[in-house]
Amino acid sequence: MNEKMLEIMKNRKGFIAALDQSGGSSSKTLKAYGIDESEYSSDEEMFDLIHEMRKRVFTSKAFTKEHIVGAILFEKTMLSKIDDEYTADYLWNKKGIISFLKVDKGLQDEANGVKLMKDIPNLVDQLKEANNKNVFGTKMRSVIYEPNEQGIKDIVDQQFAFAKIICDNGLVPIIEPEVDINSTEKDLCEKILKAEIKKHLDNWDINDKIMFKFTIPSTDNLYLDLYDYDCVVRVVALSGGYDIDTAVEKLARNNKMIASFSRALLQDLRVNQTQEEFDTILNDVIVKIYEASIS
Repeated sequence: MNEKMLEIMKNRKGFIAALDQSGGSSSKTLKAYGIDESEYSSDEEMFDLIHEMRKRVFTSKAFTKEHIVGAILFEKTMLSKIDDEYTADYLWNKKGIISFLKVDKGLQDEANGVKLMKDIPNLVDQLKEANNKNVFGTKMRSVIYEPNEQGIKDIVDQQFAFAKIICDNGLVPIIEPEVDINSTEKDLCEKILKAEIKKHLDNWDINDKIMFKFTIPSTDNLYLDLYDYDCVVRVVALSGGYDIDTAVEKLARNNKMIASFSRALLQDLRVNQTQEEFDTILNDVIVKIYEASIS
């Protein structure tokens, strides 16, 4: 583990930009950006276009360590280059921004009110590559729809099992058990989730540093006391489908919870914007997310 990066991730003001859209969501991201499916004919062309979009964000003068502490990358982004450097090296060397790698392979079908992650058969190989590419940590996502105690327990057990492997390979995992914002019993889901997490943290090695990425909770500051555990580096929030104004308003009510937004960060960016327009719009949303993250 890079101790300098750890110190920055624990203490620097800012938020984490999530640019880890995978195969399932890339076409939607491109469409929102203004690139229709008719403009590419293969997955390879689609990923090339999404990398160009991400590269435009990363290289923008608005994307700096003044407001951003980290970025979550898709595997193909980690293996791609910006200005002749691999993406994580570019972000660290040129911008002072820390990289995380999305390692999950998507979700299983819903069972017991949740969607567990699919198996990650090449996890150790991904972690070795991430270490070689100057990546600090990982991220993996599950989803909770209902307050089913067995389903939520299964999600937390699976997340911590993978987290242990990641820690053993020298990286810091972000555990992301998203609670669907449309759940009719969202608050209860979150309370069950937190109780299950604390059971693991009570027995967790304090030297195995971890992070959490949660849906912004229905009860303000629900997750604040997770910082009482020495192993917890940072607690971050996903936008979860909320528009940017709703997301930042809810986030600002939660102390020491910083943003890790994806859709809310990118929602107003378009391929046909001039660089000046693009930079201005990106700067405005970055400042808005930053202010909510430090409030």
